[in-house]
Amino acid sequence: MLIKNIRLMDPASKRDEIVDILIEDEKIKSIGKNINIEDKDIIDGKNLIISPGFIDVHVHFRDPGQEYKEDLTTGSQAAAAGGYTSVICMANTKPVMDNENLIKDFVKRAKEQIINVYTISSLTKEMKGQELVDMEKVLEAGALAFSDDGIPNTRNDIVLEAMEKVKELDSLISFHEEDPSLNKENGINHGKVAEEMGLYGAPAISEEIMVARDCYFAYKTGAKVNIQHISAAGSLDIIREYKKLGAKVYCEVTPHHFSSTEDLIREKASLAKMNPPLRTEEDRQAIIKALKDGTIDFIATDHAPHSSKEKNQEFTKAPSGIIGLETALGLGITNLVRENKLSLMELLEKLTINPAKLYKLERGRIKKACQQTL
Repeated sequence: MLIKNIRLMDPASKRDEIVDILIEDEKIKSIGKNINIEDKDIIDGKNLIISPGFIDVHVHFRDPGQEYKEDLTTGSQAAAAGGYTSVICMANTKPVMDNENLIKDFVKRAKEQIINVYTISSLTKEMKGQELVDMEKVLEAGALAFSDDGIPNTRNDIVLEAMEKVKELDSLISFHEEDPSLNKENGINHGKVAEEMGLYGAPAISEEIMVARDCYFAYKTGAKVNIQHISAAGSLDIIREYKKLGAKVYCEVTPHHFSSTEDLIREKASLAKMNPPLRTEEDRQAIIKALKDGTIDFIATDHAPHSSKEKNQEFTKAPSGIIGLETALGLGITNLVRENKLSLMELLEKLTINPAKLYKLERGRIKKACQQTL
């Protein structure tokens, strides 16, 4: 196959030019100008862009245990439709991904999918927050990192022990930052829309206090920490300052948090319920600023499917979470690139090479032949 006159955009090398690309045996054989080969299928790439495949470090494929919502195959198909070639699944499956046998089984089944599907391990056994998993064994079995995801750990001693261990192992912990004692109803911001609904909701300080703790622990221990799906302006101020101090703190944001606010709940009700919640326009603008200045390192969808029956309940009973793999690029282009908040290259950087570097994936860049790492 020969693709002619296509715009190649590779954030890793900052390459942005019109090229021809020759593909043989599903590998890139040559990238250059005016490549002419007979007996090849030729695709006209004029007005098209080729980039590395996107990498999502935060998805929920619900497999094993809740395959009626999603499984490895349907999740992989959704990812591929959105331009993703690599995803990392969270550990809150049933049973929880907390031991080497479950990790090995997942890794084996993942190899059958059309994209690269990875998993992390839970940080604590059964995600109960009381006892760390055997961190060495789950990494050896194929887990990429650690997270209890939607269950924030308020045990400071456990979190500190985990960070000291993860520093020793040169691995990573990914944190969902909400203090459950400060939230009265999950999935909706403590603000005007919650008040209209007669609810209290989840205040920004619930996120900010946990971010402050984990940034400080990361600074003191030297551990690598990823702050998940950031939602509050105050959290970004904290992260920005700890980055300046040299803490190994990284930060992700979802497309829905840079695209929407709590106002969406008026229109979509429980369909717009998520943890952390959509917040204010001030928070959204702070997120966009942090994407531009590098405080936010990458975009992750937190793709979290539920059945329609589950979501179409009264707001406080419906589960939190929405899907995102198939719409992430479109939301990024619409709300960031076309609004002149990020360049297309900057957007692609946060979808490709940045997450690849943090999770030590040989992905996220375009290379020739055996070096190809789409």
